[in-house]
Formats: sequence, C-alpha cells, structure tokens
Amino acid sequence: MNRKTLVLPAVVGLLAPALAACGGAQAGSGDHDGIVVGTTDRFTATKDASAPFDPAFAYDAGAWNVLRQTVQTLMRIPRGGGAPVPEAASRCSFTDRASESYRCTLREGLAFSDGTPITAKDVKFSIERVLAIKSDNGAAGLLANIDTIEPKGDDEIVFHLRTPDATFPYKLSTPVAGILSSEKYDAGKLRDGFRIDGSGPYTMEAQVRDDRVTKIVFTRNEHYKGDIKLRNDKVELRSFDDTDAMGKALEAGDIDMMTRTMSPEQIKDLAEHPKDGIELREMPGLEIRYLAFNTKAGSVQDKAVRQAIAAVVDRDQIAGKVYGSTATPLYSLIPSTIAAHTNSFFNKYGEPSRQKAAGILSGARITTPVKLTLHYTSDYYGPGTAKEFEALRDQLNATGLFDVRVQGSVWSEFRPAQKRGEYAVYGLGWVPDFPDPDNYIAPFLDADNFLNSPYTSSEARNRLIPQSRRAADRNAASPAFEQLQEIVADDVPVLPLWQGKQYVAHRDDLNGVEWALNTSSDLQLWELGRGIA
Repeated sequence: MNRKTLVLPAVVGLLAPALAACGGAQAGSGDHDGIVVGTTDRFTATKDASAPFDPAFAYDAGAWNVLRQTVQTLMRIPRGGGAPVPEAASRCSFTDRASESYRCTLREGLAFSDGTPITAKDVKFSIERVLAIKSDNGAAGLLANIDTIEPKGDDEIVFHLRTPDATFPYKLSTPVAGILSSEKYDAGKLRDGFRIDGSGPYTMEAQVRDDRVTKIVFTRNEHYKGDIKLRNDKVELRSFDDTDAMGKALEAGDIDMMTRTMSPEQIKDLAEHPKDGIELREMPGLEIRYLAFNTKAGSVQDKAVRQAIAAVVDRDQIAGKVYGSTATPLYSLIPSTIAAHTNSFFNKYGEPSRQKAAGILSGARITTPVKLTLHYTSDYYGPGTAKEFEALRDQLNATGLFDVRVQGSVWSEFRPAQKRGEYAVYGLGWVPDFPDPDNYIAPFLDADNFLNSPYTSSEARNRLIPQSRRAADRNAASPAFEQLQEIVADDVPVLPLWQGKQYVAHRDDLNGVEWALNTSSDLQLWELGRGIA
C-alpha cells in the first residue's frame, strides 16, 4: 500500500489513538485513562486528493490504517499475520480447484454503524464502485481480476475471477474491499472530505483545521459484528508536524505511543539511553524503499541509464550512513524475509562499480554526464529521506558519469505530480497490502499499477504474474517470481534500495502493543489496553 503508497518511513512505529475509557476488566484498567497515539502521518484534502478516506481512492499506509478501524472487510489478517480469516464473513472459500470462483457467507446480524443491516448487495455495490471509479491512485488494481459478482440471496456472494488467483482472499482483506452503504456513498463518484461510514469495530470523528486532520477519535461501534475482540472503548490518533514534537509529547506523557515516523536518531537514543516509563520495541517489518523511473522520460528512457545507476548505487553506505541499524540493503523488490526472494540486482551488477556503469553507458552511446533530478517527498517518510537523497546524489556525481540534483516536495504535491509523470526519477516506499511476493511485483508491473508507470513487460504481465497466481501452494510460485525479479533487475523500472525495520515507542503501562502492528504495518488498535493484560 503506497501502500501501499505505499509508503512508510525508514523506521515505522505503531499507531494507536485514544481519548477515553480503555478497557474494563479485560484490559486490566480500572482508571479509564485514555490511550493517545502520535503520528507524523498527515491527512489532507487537496484539489488532487479531495477524498483521502474513500476506499476507492485511499492507497497509502496512513489512510488504510484509519480505514481498517472503521470499514469492515470480508476477510482480515489475524494478529501476528498469517493467512486471512473471515471477518464480515462467517466463512469464505474457493469453490473450484482452479481458484477462479470464491464464495463468502456473511455473518448473521451484520450491520452498518447506524444499525442498517448489511446484505450481499452492499458487498457487490462497494466493490463494483471501486472498479467503476477506478481512481488513478492505484488501489482498484487489486480488484481488477474480478469478472462478475453474484449475490446469492441476502447472505451469500460469489466472486467470479477472470484468471486464477490464489491471493484473492488477501485482497478481500484490504480496505479497498471495504463494505459501504449505497445510501451514504455515490456509486460513481468519490466522497470528498474526512467522513467514514462503515461497519468496522470503531466509528470515527476527525478534527480538521485548514483541510488537514489534527486528530481522529475512534469510538467503539455498538453495532459491530465480526471476528475482532476490542480491548478498549476509545482511541485517539494525534497528528504531529514533526518527529521531535511527537517525541517530546511521549516523554511528557501527553501521548502513550509514538509511531510513524520515528527518526533514526530517536530510535538510537532510546536504545542507548532508556528513559523512565518508556519502552522501545523492534518489531518485524516488510517495508521497502526504492527509486522509480518514468521510462518515457528522455533522460532515463534508455534502460542503459537506469542500469548504470543500478551499477553504482551503494546501498550499504545509504543504510549505514543514514539509517544505521534500522535498515538493511535490499537487492530485489521482494524483501529478504519473504519467500521467493533472490538477490537479483546483486547477481547482475555486483558491488558498486564506476567501471561497469561507464561500460554500460558507452556501449549504449549515452553522452555523459547524464543530467538528472532525483525527486523525493520531504514530509512523508521522516527527516532521513533528505539525507538519503543527498547521499544518492553524491554517489552518482562522484562517478563523473552523472550530473545530479535533488528536489524535495511535500507529499500533497509530490504524489499527484508523480502520478502525472512529471518526475523522471523519484523515491517512494512500499508497505505490502498483504504478505505475499505477488504484492511486491504486481503493483509495479501489472496493468493499472500503483506508480502509473508507462513501463510494460509483456512477459511479466501476460505470462509470469498470472502463472504465479495459479499456485495455491505459494512456494510453488517461486520459479515465476525468480524470473520476475530477473526482469526487474535487467530493465530497472524500479531500483530497490533498502528494507526497513519497525519500531514502537510507548509508555510502559500500555499492553497489547506486540499485537497492535503486524508485519504488513496494519494497525490493530483494538488490541491495546492499559495495565495488566
């Protein structure tokens, strides 16, 4: 999920907001103190992104983590990760061996937060709405393989897929497949603003100033029917302008948890100089960072330029100099902790080499130095991003083969410009929509991809991606993914840089923290409580 938007910080922490009573006996809290969580995620409404919380548009980690609390999906990823389990559904399964027909039965008594009953027609409306709107933000691509949706009475629904897709249950667990009411949402138009009406475990109220959310209060949804067990009644998510302000709020006790984006310096300081009442946790994470290329832009249209950049970028220096122990070099779009990973870029280019890059450029008759601007978002991933891009600039310029400058823009300007194809080279992050190698490949190479990239590989799109999805045993898909990683390393439409870890900083009287953020950085605020668990 830029994821999506995909997009998380070098180091990610945990989000959990709250303002009121937490708990009861299950939470082990007798004082009803509220849980408040800080984040540097910014939720803004702009001309280019007027509907940041509409499931048909939202495709970044921050917005999805708001939707996960408020909009129910048929399936969900359980605490600790793993295969999806039924949520709004009581059961779901493929009805054929080819993984082309998927049937779900809704839970009894399912209702929206206003008490209106939910039927299979609401599920059909919600998903067909996403496909009809087809926002350029990219989320609709997750559902693009759906051919038809067939309600069977009020409580059953069957999805008929165009091609086999063993990952489809994962896709039904993402907020883009959230269930909405046709009375509250327009079938052909995005819903502007910050209001959300769903059937999830919480309702929400956003406090807005100058078209930006300053805090969100999540309150237990009394009509919620699903698989989730809430350990609190109310949670507040408070948005900060920067990491320093968020860190001071944690130390002062104004918030109970600090999340994205913690800076590398904050993590190092908390690790080396523990503070009374505050705990730092390292948690498994699957976030990656990468450079992406507009392959129609003149400066990088020839893949020799992209290959030469791949040959000289020093990932170890970037990870060590900028992020320290919070990041490790990455030589594939698929992280090293995901099955089917190969070091495809290292296998092709080896250690950073000016000589190799010069040979690639001269062989393609590219005039040097190649002038480039590397674009990055200055406010979305934290303060380390500017340092990272300065390091990339210096590495490329030191070869004499490139003449590089860097330019940062705020996220609300950066993402729309990137989608419009205004940047030849730009940096983004990716947190998976679900923990399968497919979600590190298809969002970049498939049709209607997250990047709006003009790059096309018919071998990847027409043969290997469909082939990989046929395998119900995901280990059996490894050969296809190995070939896909080789294609990426050769054509370089994207250049993976590093893989990040997740960190959570919180007050020591908060419990459930270990379950509140899974490896895909999905927030599960309902797991948080206070006192003895």
